[in-house]
Amino acid sequence: MNLEKVVFGFFILLALTVNFGFFVGDIDNPAHHHRYELYAALVISLITTILKFGDRSQMGAILLASSLVADLQLIVAVIVWSSATVSGDPLSPDSMAIIVSLSGGALVANMISVVLLVVETLMFRR
Repeated sequence: MNLEKVVFGFFILLALTVNFGFFVGDIDNPAHHHRYELYAALVISLITTILKFGDRSQMGAILLASSLVADLQLIVAVIVWSSATVSGDPLSPDSMAIIVSLSGGALVANMISVVLLVVETLMFRR
């Protein structure tokens, strides 16, 4: 067993599950989405992106691209959350819907990463 691949797979799956945990709930209800879970999703996604650097294969390039998309979506979501609450007011349903939608885009990118990881694993076995 290759420890590097275990750590890589762990972080890809962790990025997906934490992002999913933030995404689930009513799209416009801030009580269903915690800001620290969004921040955790971003940090784990950034770690996953760092782990993808160095793979010079075509599959590695696509994995890196999907991770960069997830990072971008989550960074924008954090920026929207921060700018919406800078005045101390609670999040509006419209702002929350934008944040959750961006998280949904990152979730799709994370799902693509997991599917590609499974495909790469199946191809390696043959």
